[in-house]
Amino acid sequence: MIGIGIESSCDETSIGIVEDGITLLSLKIFSQIEAHAEFRGVVPEIASRAHLEKINLLLDEALKEANLSLKDISYVAVTTRPGLLGSLMIGAQLARCISFACKIPVVTVDHLEAHLNTVHLENKSPRFPYLGILLSGGNSSIFIVEGFGKMILIGDTTDDALGEAFDKVSSLLKLPYPGGPAIEKRASQFKQDSADKSPFPELLKDTPSDKILFSYSGIKTSVLYYTKKQELTEEKINEICFHFQNTAFQLVEKNIIKAVKLTGIKTVVASGGVLANETLRKRLTKIAENKKLELFFPERKILCTDNGAMVASLGYFLFKSGVSESIDFRISPNR
Repeated sequence: MIGIGIESSCDETSIGIVEDGITLLSLKIFSQIEAHAEFRGVVPEIASRAHLEKINLLLDEALKEANLSLKDISYVAVTTRPGLLGSLMIGAQLARCISFACKIPVVTVDHLEAHLNTVHLENKSPRFPYLGILLSGGNSSIFIVEGFGKMILIGDTTDDALGEAFDKVSSLLKLPYPGGPAIEKRASQFKQDSADKSPFPELLKDTPSDKILFSYSGIKTSVLYYTKKQELTEEKINEICFHFQNTAFQLVEKNIIKAVKLTGIKTVVASGGVLANETLRKRLTKIAENKKLELFFPERKILCTDNGAMVASLGYFLFKSGVSESIDFRISPNR
């Protein structure tokens, strides 16, 4: 069974074509980073216009690469939540047009769940229930995933998401946008020794043992005040990046360990744009080894970003279970 996935929730326009939920036949992504870079963040109006300009071209390219036509498609899956309304609308209209013109069923998909489902594209099948860790520019969350379409939120951010914090700290240090790759590169150039102490406090140190919370606005403020007192040499910037990244990831590690303890679930799936960070991948792998956890995350970093393949994959499992929508389905900025 072959399906098309449409992703337009934020600043990537993407079409993916997937067979049986696991075999990637084509993936086309247009990144809007250059369009938003001067604003150091996503501008909704610019994002929706870019989606409108590119989405039909990407559909044609994906079908051509897969050597398919729309008559070969069994379902069309589309991200409808959460995201920027204007951006979601572009993908939704394309899905409606395909469904109406070609009499193809449409499946609506939760963007966050699609990220966690990405590992199926690498022939990995985590057993339900599992803990889903989503770390991106807009989300820092932990879910219990009980099945396809069945997620329970058990931990969320109270303010900034992790990826957002990387972008803001990068801006403070006058590093490129997006901030994740720039900070990781600079952090890797800092040579820490035993005498080096972080100038930034441990995050959420006093959180109750039965609460799972993320918060990154505090460390952003700490970096702001710290940089005002420093001469920002190249080595000092490397040091700040190292300690910021280390402190931010410590909270991720602490929350994963806490979630495992609270739920008794030892299968963990991590995804989202921040999982492209090699340092984080290594740290999570080490935790999994030490705590004897079964850990999954996308090996191909392109699958960590927003993409249509993850939408098509999740759409397959939902459609196979009998889920489909009428053509007047709704979109929402929220889950």
